[in-house]
Parts: sequence; C-alpha cells; structure tokens
Amino acid sequence: MTLTADELLLKYFKSEPSHPREVKRLCTILFEKISNEVREMPSRELEILQAAAILHDIGYAVEAKSHNKHSRDIILKEGIKGFSDTEVKMTACIARYHRGNLPDKNRHELYGSFPKSVRKIIKRLAGILKFADGLDLEHKPLIKDIEIQFDQDNYIMKIYLIKNNNTEGLDITKSLRKRDLLEIGFKCQSVVFIKNSQII
Repeated sequence: MTLTADELLLKYFKSEPSHPREVKRLCTILFEKISNEVREMPSRELEILQAAAILHDIGYAVEAKSHNKHSRDIILKEGIKGFSDTEVKMTACIARYHRGNLPDKNRHELYGSFPKSVRKIIKRLAGILKFADGLDLEHKPLIKDIEIQFDQDNYIMKIYLIKNNNTEGLDITKSLRKRDLLEIGFKCQSVVFIKNSQII
C-alpha cells in the first residue's frame, strides 16, 4: 500500500521528526513569499516541495553518508500516495539535491531524464529546500517568519529572517553556503538579513 509523505516519514525516521517538519514550515514560507515577490509558482509545486521537505532525510535510515541519495532511492521505491509517477520522481530528485552536488543533466540520470521545463522547476524547488535545510542548523525553531524583497532591476533577492523572540543568536553560516541552488533556480543573487521579531 502506498503511503503519504507523512506516513513514510514515520516509517523511516527513528527519532522525533521535528527537523523535517520545521524544514517543511520554512519551505512553505519561502515558497509563498518567493511566489508573491519573485516568480509566481502553482500550488501543486508547493505540495511537491512539502513532500520533499518531509522526506529529505529519510535516507538516514540506510546510512548518514550520501543520505540524500538514499532518500531519493527510498522515495522512488515507495512512491507517495496522491502523487503521479512523474511527481514522485520530481520529489525524489528535489530531496536528493538538498545537499551535495548541484543538478547536472549530463551526469545525473534521473535529473537528466526530465524535459527542460521540469528541470527548471526541480532547480527552483530544490533550491528552496536546500536553503531551508541550512536555516534549521540547530534543529530548533529559531526563525519566526521570513520576508522577501526582490530588486527587479539588479536581480537581487533580499531575504529577511525574523527571529523568534526568545532567540539570542542565529547562526546562518551554513544557510549562506546553501544558497547556491536557490540563486541558480531563480536566476538571481541573494542577500540575507536577520531581524528581531516585533512584539506588539
């Protein structure tokens, strides 16, 4: 029987799955803000991204090394309830690129099997996932919200991370290194700022 993404997470994740759920939340915020400010994306793409976010680390059930590739393989093997074969393959591909090498149509068989239009979607969604994964470095909900401003003249995406009120420090070093695919997917540069949450 084919399982939903959440059911697959519980099948393969041995500990409390707080990290994938937080990454899903951050992905949802980023998707909606980017869709409003940078490039409009359909709601079905959000559902694919959310599934990839929930499942991006299930490969740890096999081994930590290359767990992103194991996540891809598990998703391909298991399928996802309510997703077409193409959508399952897209989800697997997006999960695979949350770390490691960038997508390469000539070297990566699954990615290269998609038409150019779908490869563009995969790059954008995987870019969001990769950045969101980096934002949850400490596996704690340190970010309350995210704001996006887009400089259309210079193709610069300004990303404002709004900290939770009880957050003293926010280490974004890892997330800054994980912006590369986000910038490639949306064909822009990005700048990240940290803001304190406003108490009303």
